[in-house]
Amino acid sequence: MTSTALAPRPAKSPKALRALRKTAASIDARTPAHRDRAIDGLRALALLAVPIGHWLLGGFTLDGDGTLRNASPLSSFAFLSPASWVLQMLGIFFLVGGYASVLSYRRSLERGESAGRWLRGRVARLGRPVLGVTAVWAAAIPVLYALGVPSQTLHTGATLVIQPLWFVGVYTVITALTPVCVRAAERLGAWAAAPLLGTVAVVDFLRYGPYAADMPSWLSMINILPGWMFAYQLGVSWGEKKLGKRGAWLLLVGGTALFAALLLAFHYPASMVGVPGEARTNSHPPSLLVLALAAAQSGAAILLRDRLGKLLKRPALWAPVVIINLSAMTILCWHQTAMFGAATIGSFAGPIGGLTTAPETLGWIAARIAWLPVFAGLLVALGAWARRFEAPWAVGSRAARARRVAAGFLAAGFAVFALGLA
Repeated sequence: MTSTALAPRPAKSPKALRALRKTAASIDARTPAHRDRAIDGLRALALLAVPIGHWLLGGFTLDGDGTLRNASPLSSFAFLSPASWVLQMLGIFFLVGGYASVLSYRRSLERGESAGRWLRGRVARLGRPVLGVTAVWAAAIPVLYALGVPSQTLHTGATLVIQPLWFVGVYTVITALTPVCVRAAERLGAWAAAPLLGTVAVVDFLRYGPYAADMPSWLSMINILPGWMFAYQLGVSWGEKKLGKRGAWLLLVGGTALFAALLLAFHYPASMVGVPGEARTNSHPPSLLVLALAAAQSGAAILLRDRLGKLLKRPALWAPVVIINLSAMTILCWHQTAMFGAATIGSFAGPIGGLTTAPETLGWIAARIAWLPVFAGLLVALGAWARRFEAPWAVGSRAARARRVAAGFLAAGFAVFALGLA
């Protein structure tokens, strides 16, 4: 008997694993050669950071009457603030958004389409899922209330749903300004983002400096547009080939240095997300610290683009990126509903560690991490159904128009409820 005969035979791959490999290979084979995998990979990474960040840094408390209220572990654990530096990837999302938008805009013009038609298509892609989730919530609220869910719990859930949707509104406005960003990039190159940075710096000085007491309360709102447009403008400049590796190194080093200075010398809040009870916040509206982080992240993303592109040539890594990008708005719109749904069901059973107990102990952190697969599973189940809202609307049909009008009224009603106006 030969040694070959005595050697153990390799175990056959399970059928499910073979099916996954086949699916990944099929997705890879159908990907056009010109597809920029690195850009899609960066977008997927930024997208995944949104639900993971909300699931880890958001919690609930359960009142004696079974009411759920929002709570944050950052109120008890300041040492978790650096986690928000990693999970706050909106800078990368806007960077990639600007890059992809300018390429799409250029292709549209080359086909002879107007800027208005291009914008209408982009807005429709963003608006359909938002209209879907808000309309479904509006229809579900009275049903859930009839089933015994307290009204305050429903307000808590509605607030969670609204939180990520502000981003869609801001992103839509900035997308509409793409032609302006293109002209700025043509004239100023990568430095077109500098005036946006300067505007935020001036507003921060006025609202936090020696004259802060004399400043109007609405002053901080000026930062909303330039604050989030900063990384988008960088992305447009990158797409227009006005921003290369030299500029990326400047962004990485300069952004990191500014971030450290703002934290250590100017005592900006360490958390990139709002902390209940804190007088200052970095994200609503964005402070200079957000732009410093976005600059560093953008520089790193540009420098790592080629390596990421090579890595994503592997079908097993590329397939999840494709799936995430195809479900981008569904993930954004429904991930809070997945967490809230689990907590609402759990609230009828009483306090459950990491789900309905206050985020005040180290045990809560471990328990919340254990709940993440449950939230992810619920999001996958919701997404499989809710992805229909990303599909183009039927046109011409009277019934289709009636459904859109009804959805609009429901969405408006939900907004009134979520914002506490009713």
